[in-house]
Order: sequence, then structure tokens, then C-alpha cells
Amino acid sequence: MPPTLLTRTRQTLTQAIARYSAILQGTVATATAHTAAMKTGLGQLESLNTKLESRCLRVAVFGLVSRGKSAVINALVGEAVLETGPLHGVTRWPRSVYWQPQGDDLAPPEPWQVELIDTPGLDEVGGDLRADMAQSVAQQADLILFVVAGDITRAEYQALVTLHQQQKPLLLVFNKTDLYPDVDRQQVYTRLSQLWQTLGGTPSPLAVDDVIMVAASPAPLPVRTEWPDGRVSQDWEPVPAAIAPLKTALLTLLQQDGPALVALNALRRARTIEADMVGHVIQVHASQADNLIWQFAKYKAAAVALNPIAGLDLVGGMVSDLVMIRTLARLYGLPMTNYEAGRLWKAVLKSSGILLLSQVGSGLLGAGKTTAALVSLVDSPTGLAALAGAMTAQASAAGYGTYAVGKAAKTYLEQGCTWGPEGISATLAHILADTDTSATLARLRLEVQTSLAGATLEP
Repeated sequence: MPPTLLTRTRQTLTQAIARYSAILQGTVATATAHTAAMKTGLGQLESLNTKLESRCLRVAVFGLVSRGKSAVINALVGEAVLETGPLHGVTRWPRSVYWQPQGDDLAPPEPWQVELIDTPGLDEVGGDLRADMAQSVAQQADLILFVVAGDITRAEYQALVTLHQQQKPLLLVFNKTDLYPDVDRQQVYTRLSQLWQTLGGTPSPLAVDDVIMVAASPAPLPVRTEWPDGRVSQDWEPVPAAIAPLKTALLTLLQQDGPALVALNALRRARTIEADMVGHVIQVHASQADNLIWQFAKYKAAAVALNPIAGLDLVGGMVSDLVMIRTLARLYGLPMTNYEAGRLWKAVLKSSGILLLSQVGSGLLGAGKTTAALVSLVDSPTGLAALAGAMTAQASAAGYGTYAVGKAAKTYLEQGCTWGPEGISATLAHILADTDTSATLARLRLEVQTSLAGATLEP
């Protein structure tokens, strides 16, 4: 991924941060739970931007208890930084270990840091706490490692299905190969297929991006020593960790896809954060926006009712709707981009169509409306009543059309602001289009593109 895409991602987040900082400054006087939530979201966006600048790949390590997650991390960094032992569930809360690969042919040319997040065993933490912890860590991660040892259990398969839904690259690490020398990668894939057929949970067989065989902390070997005096002793000799396959896989991924993974995850997180923040912005200004829409609806209804020339009704009504949309955008402090304007234009045309149909139905189209207005001045009271009724119908149609456009504008501003030229969704789509698809990134790219397509607004 070219460095310019990382730069563009930072620019996009910086622009979003500046936008919501300005919005918050304008809502300080009305501090509510909504503004508090906006401040939290702003802090999260700033944290994402800082992470981009630090060039750090976050790798979350999951698994059940006693599978050797901490040992895998220790072996990767080459130091016993995390406690390990025979106790059931040594790790009690998520902990981070930072690893900066250096002096390796596969290490990226620019300095990168890998944050390895050690998590408690998924069967050690109870109920909702376990689910919340796993979801929070997985959302922040750029890559997920799931450590197993021995035959994959149903609980492990179900945990894999849940993590798979996070749309992150997922590597299955089979640890303790020294205890299971007969198990190979194909057998692991076969077991996953069997569990899928038995348990289901996904539309198609659960696919992990790779299966990697390691022995993070092999059992020591007994060494028998015969001494000159005839004594015989037996010691235990430590065996070096067989972690090279995992280290190679991580370094290769970091070199090929590291910037893309970090940028994609940051943008997807920012997209979720911004959607929540925009919802709060809408709520803060909800009363003012509704009053504004009603004012435009009343003014347009009155103008249509009193205007004797039908053609001007349509043109004036469209101009009024567009002015209202721009006024709403300024009220919220949200950008009115070409993306939203194009979608909303259809809503404006629909509003004009309603008015046009009302004129056709009332017989007051084009010159007919002008003529009817003049004739009614010298005609009987019956003619005046008929004109008044037609004008009322047109005014109602005009007012309803403007009200509908106003409500649509609120929706499009809330859901579409990320699609501007420098919007988060637009940048995300740009990166997906411009990033080479490696084997590890292929599934992620397809899933993110599908989610983006599903979020496209319909008029």
C-alpha cells in the first residue's frame, strides 16, 4: 500500500476531528448527555489518529485457558515478559506487549511496532463480561490470533465464529506441536469442516486465513549423565521454542499488508464512531431542526397558495427546498457534500412531482391557474370557492413535500456525511480499490466492500 494512502487516512481523521471540535464548541452552552457522548467520540477519533502516526499493528491473541497464549507472545518477543504456569488461567485481564521487529530480512523497511494483546481464556471469564471483553479487544485489533492445542473443541469453534464476524484477518495458531507430533495443518482444516457440519453458525465453512503450527514452550527433554565415579544423574534440558513459522507469517503480513490493515481498521472504527456522534448531533439540534422544517413548509405552502402562476410554483418550491437543506446543514455543522446533494435532489424532485400532480388534479396547471385566478375575480362566489379549494390542496401538497424533504435531509446528513470527498467511507472505499489483494487481505477486502455497499443510502 503506497504511503500516500496512510497520509490520506490521517488527513481524513484530522478533518473529522476538526469538524466535531467546531460542533462541540457551538454546543457547550447546552451540555447534555449527547454532548458528553460527542466528547467521548472525539477522544476516540484522536486516539485513532495517534495510532496511525505511531505505525503500530495491533494483534489480539485469543484462546481458551491453558492453550499457551502467553507463551506464544513470550516466544515471539524472545523474552519471558508474561507470566506462564500450570495454574488454570494465569492471565486475568488483557495486557499488551510491544515488539519491534529488527534485523530480520522480512522486517518492514520503515520502523513498525507490533502490539501483542494477551487476553484471558475465553472460558475463564464469565458470561457478559467475557463477551464484552472479547468484542472490545477484537474491535481495536488489526489482526487476530486464535491459539489452540490438541483437538479443537466446540467452545473454540463457537469462539472462532464470533471472532470471524469482526471482519479481521484471522490466523489459527496450533500450539504445543511437541505434544501432538502427528497433527498437521490439513487435519486442523478437516476438524474445522467437521465442526461446521455439526454446529453450523456460518453460511459457508468457517475459513481462517492460515493455520500455523508452533511449539511456544516445548516440554524439556530428560538428559541422563554418567559420572566417572559411577554416579548417574538425570536432568531436564530446555528445548528452544519452535516459533519461526508464526514469526515469519507475522513479519510477511506486516511487510505486505501492515499499513493497509492499520488504515482499514482505523477507518472502520472511525466510521462507527462518527455514525454515533452524528446521531448525537442530530439529537442536540432536533427541536431547532423540526421548527426550521415546519417554517419552510408553511412559507412554501403560503407562497404556492398565493402565487397565480403554476410554473413559478415548481421553480420556487425547488429553490425553497434546496435553501432549507443548506440551512439544516449549517444548523448541524455537518457538510453537505455532492454525494448527499445528489441523493437529496431526487427527494426534491419527488416533492415537486407531488405539487405538479396536485395542480394536474385540480385543473390549475400552467396558464390555467392564471386564467382561473382572473376569472374568479368577476365570477360567482362558487368560482371563488372552487379556486380557494384548489389553492388549499396545492398548499397542502407543497407543505407536505417540503416536510418530507426536510426529514429526508436529516437522514441523509446523519448517514451520508462520511461519503464526502474526504469522508471516512469515501477514503475507506478508495483504499480498498487501490490496495493490492494479498491472500490474507482478500477475505477482509470482500467483507468490508460488502458492508460498504450495504450502507449506501437509497433515496
